[in-house]
Amino acid sequence: MISFEEAYRIVMNHVTVFPSERVNMLDSLGRILAEDVLSDIDMPPFNKSAVDGFACRIADIGHDLEVIETIPAGKTPEFTVSEGNCSRIMTGAMLPEGSDCVIMIEDTEILNNGMMRMTGTQESRNICYQGEDIKAGDRILSKGTLIKPQHIAILAATGAVNPKVSKQIHVGILSTGDELVEPEHFPSPSKIRNTNAYQLIAQVSIAGAIPEYGGIAADTEISLSAMLSDSLDQNDIVLLTGGVSVGDFDYVPKAMESLDIEILFKSIAIQPGRPMVFGKRGNQFIFGLPGNPVSSFVLFEVLVKPFLIKTMGCHEEPKILHLPLGTTFRRKKSTRKSLIPVRIENGFVFPIEYHGSAHINAYAQAHGVITIEIGKTELVKGESADVRFL
Repeated sequence: MISFEEAYRIVMNHVTVFPSERVNMLDSLGRILAEDVLSDIDMPPFNKSAVDGFACRIADIGHDLEVIETIPAGKTPEFTVSEGNCSRIMTGAMLPEGSDCVIMIEDTEILNNGMMRMTGTQESRNICYQGEDIKAGDRILSKGTLIKPQHIAILAATGAVNPKVSKQIHVGILSTGDELVEPEHFPSPSKIRNTNAYQLIAQVSIAGAIPEYGGIAADTEISLSAMLSDSLDQNDIVLLTGGVSVGDFDYVPKAMESLDIEILFKSIAIQPGRPMVFGKRGNQFIFGLPGNPVSSFVLFEVLVKPFLIKTMGCHEEPKILHLPLGTTFRRKKSTRKSLIPVRIENGFVFPIEYHGSAHINAYAQAHGVITIEIGKTELVKGESADVRFL
C-alpha cells in the first residue's frame, strides 16, 4: 500500500498530452485550448461613449452648446465637434472627432432654441478608450485554458471562430460483479443496481472526455479479460469498478496481467478507496476503481480527473479553499488519509453524516471534501481545513 501522494505522483508522471484539432467556436465549450489566442483588434476598437449623453469638449462645459447630430451605436459620426457645439450620443457609439468628454443626459436639458445646457456636475469623462481593455496582438487566452462560456464571448469578440483545442479522450467504462443489474431493472434478492458506471459516465463527461460504456463483466477472469480487451481496442483509457480487492472473485489484477498490462500500483493508503489498481499498456491506461460508489466517485475526482484533464492539455489545478470548521470532527482510525464530505455554511465547514463507502447519498448534499492526514484523529472547531470542491 502506497501513500496517496505517491500514487498521485505515479499517475501524473504518465500524463501524455493528446493531439489537437480545430473546431467551431461553439463546439469548443468544455474543451482545452491547444494554443494561445491573440486578439486581432483593439478592445474597445474605437473611443466610445460609456453613457447616453452629449459628446463635447471639456473646454466648453458650462456653456450652452448647439447639438449638431445624433450618433446611435453602430453609426460613424458625420461631423467634428468644435467650439460651441456638441453631438447627442448613445451608449457604445463612436466618439466624434474633436470631443474629449461625454456629459450624461441626466445632467443636461434641451432649451427652447434647441441648444443643450448642462445642469449637473461633470466628474468623469465617460469615455471607453480604444484599446484600454485589449490591444491588437495581446494574448487574450492561454494554451491549456478550459473553455467556459465567458471564454466563448472572448473568442467571438476577437474573431477566433475556429480555436485549436486538444482532442477529446475516449474513456471506456466497465463494471464488474454478478450482483449487478442495470438501473432499469428492479433488483431481485442478492442483487443491486449498477450505479458506478453511470456515475462515472457523468464524471467523465463533465471532465470533457467521451465516455464509452461497455457493460457489466461477470465475475470470471475470462469474461473480464474479454470485455477489457474489447474496451482497450476502442478507447484511450479504461475505468473499471469492482473486482480490485483480494477476494476470491476479484479478477481485475489477473485480467490486466493476462493482457500484458503493467500494474504500477494496487493499493493506496486512503479512505475511502484503498483497493485501486493503476496500469498501462503502451499509451493506454487502466484505472481499476473500488466497487463501492463513494470510493469510485472520490478516487475519480482526486486522481482520475486530474489525469484526464492534464492529458487533454488543461493547466488548471484543483480548487482548494481554506475555511474554519464549524464543529469538531473525530474519527476512530488514523492509519489512512481520509476524505470527508462537507457542506459550507456562512464561511464555515461542516462534515456531513457519512456511514461509509457505500453511502453515496451523503455526497448529494456535499459541496466538497476535506482531508484528514494519517495519524490525525480529530479536527477541532475553528481549525482551518482544506476544502476541495466537487
